[in-house]
Amino acid sequence: METFGEKIGRMLAPGDLLVLTGPLGAGKTTLTRGIAAGLGVRGPVQSPTFVIARTHPSLVDGPPLVHVDAYRLGSALELDDLDIDLDGSVVIVEWGRGMVDGLRDRWWEIELERPRGDQLDVAAPDAELDADAPRTVTVTRHPR
Repeated sequence: METFGEKIGRMLAPGDLLVLTGPLGAGKTTLTRGIAAGLGVRGPVQSPTFVIARTHPSLVDGPPLVHVDAYRLGSALELDDLDIDLDGSVVIVEWGRGMVDGLRDRWWEIELERPRGDQLDVAAPDAELDADAPRTVTVTRHPR
């Protein structure tokens, strides 16, 4: 996921918005870590679950990365209230499906699925999860 993210990061520009969707452990933060490396921003990149949003300034005179975890947000209005610099930053919103409509005219959604046991089984214990297991990645440009 990090290698894939780094390739994506090298292609992004200020104003780009990405929504990462997938279950716990699918690799959303790992993908973001790779995107951060591709952008050349200061780390470390960690899940912003408890702070809601983190800004990572550029180390290479590029755009900063704003990494948002919308899991605890109740609505798109709460996301908008964060007053994120959407035009001057690359913004990644984990758990942001259905929350970014109206923030930008266009955005990317990257959906990650990971195998759990024989299938995608939400009841599988964490011990069965394999961090190196292949993921299924679906990239969609919105609006379609």
